[in-house]
Amino acid sequence: MTKYLPTLDELEALLVNNPDLHRIKSHLGRFNPIKVMGMAHMEIRHSAILRWLFDPQESHGLGDVFLKSFLTEAVRGGDDVSDPTALDILRSDMMDAEVRSEWRNIDLMILSPRNGWVFVIENKFHSGQHTEQLARYMNVAHSTFIAAGSFDHVRGVFLTLWDEDPHDHRYVTIRYDAVCQLLEQVLATRIHPLSAEVAAFIEHYLQVIREAVHMDEERLKLEKLAREIYRDHKKVLDFIVENGKSTDFSLAAEAVFGEGVKYPDICTVDGAKFVYRNADSGAVSFLPVSWFNAFGGDEYYWHGCKDWWAGLPLITWIQLTSGADGTSGQIRLYGEVGPLADHAFRT
Repeated sequence: MTKYLPTLDELEALLVNNPDLHRIKSHLGRFNPIKVMGMAHMEIRHSAILRWLFDPQESHGLGDVFLKSFLTEAVRGGDDVSDPTALDILRSDMMDAEVRSEWRNIDLMILSPRNGWVFVIENKFHSGQHTEQLARYMNVAHSTFIAAGSFDHVRGVFLTLWDEDPHDHRYVTIRYDAVCQLLEQVLATRIHPLSAEVAAFIEHYLQVIREAVHMDEERLKLEKLAREIYRDHKKVLDFIVENGKSTDFSLAAEAVFGEGVKYPDICTVDGAKFVYRNADSGAVSFLPVSWFNAFGGDEYYWHGCKDWWAGLPLITWIQLTSGADGTSGQIRLYGEVGPLADHAFRT
């Protein structure tokens, strides 16, 4: 815990009419419906947005322009013997394209009956490849469409956030930074403007991608500014963070154990008494009073546990963890035996 107590002048210098702080606050307060709905890091939502953008018949008004830009960029410079090539796609008409999402667990599938093409797109946004996943999807596409004679060629596209080679050589790789650049290029070269609603939504989506791939120039400038503010006001900011941070979990812990409690305060919860240890943004630790007394409380020295939690040979805590999709999680009750010097006694 910091011992530094900022002066009133130092707090005012940071917080009162600070234009740099206002710039950062304004940037963080920008409205983005994709973020508001918690979808910015959800892979399945990115697939849904891309399905909409790829579909020539959808309401965006882009026709097949973005779809062809994406596919030509993905396959360009690849194996010359694989069909279709980038030039084949460039010269084609793909207004007949059917775009499926989550068909047979395939993130995105594009079917163009007029050209006899099938594209299997595996989308990875903050996630990794599973064993044989790409090969399985390609085999499903072959057996369903190529073997049946309804289509002539299938190509795999591996869409990834960062540099990563696909586990199956039949896939070509394209990154999200390329998607961002292609979409910006398509919008900039349009003769007829998009509707205001479509243009706004696509700009919101571009913001999400730019931030994910570190292409948001405004954000990069503000990150540099934030480092400068922290350097100039480090002691004040450390004090604010340490004493002012709270989350829904820490607020809930206060509601249960009481506000301002500290070790070794005794708290009563539904008639049961507990010795409070501490709480942070995602966990709260405690011991039943009977256990605390049985371990000798603060009167007995447990060798090996001096710097561990409360210095006792056991601690319990409740922890909340968030799932990778941002919408799920787990709450767990832990009990852990401490690092007692006498291993046999510990056992």
